[in-house]
Amino acid sequence: MNSDLKIASEQVQAGVPVTVLHIRGWLDGQSEAQFLEAARNAHDAGTRYLLIDMSELNTLTSAGMRALQTAYQMYTPKDDTIKEAHLKLCSAPPPIYDILGMTGFLQNIPMYESKESALASFGKE
Repeated sequence: MNSDLKIASEQVQAGVPVTVLHIRGWLDGQSEAQFLEAARNAHDAGTRYLLIDMSELNTLTSAGMRALQTAYQMYTPKDDTIKEAHLKLCSAPPPIYDILGMTGFLQNIPMYESKESALASFGKE
């Protein structure tokens, strides 16, 4: 059982500047802090729009969902009168998508089938 998490980051100019975090492996209790550090570092560097590419995510546990929720709160401006999604997800494998759907995550955090469709949605709310 390999619970390593690999995170690669890229900057993309969509409707707004977006940081894409490509996560691979397991998002669980052992990797929660690593994921949050990457999200926090991007935010501290000025990123205000974050896309999490889950195409290579193998496992998502309750601790991983907690990390996603924490990142969502970090990227959601408290004073927005219009709630625009600043954090979005894309390309989740079916088992991960099912977990996110069953737990209600997808009611607040938008999910897109592809990175391209997610990037096209930024700045259009």
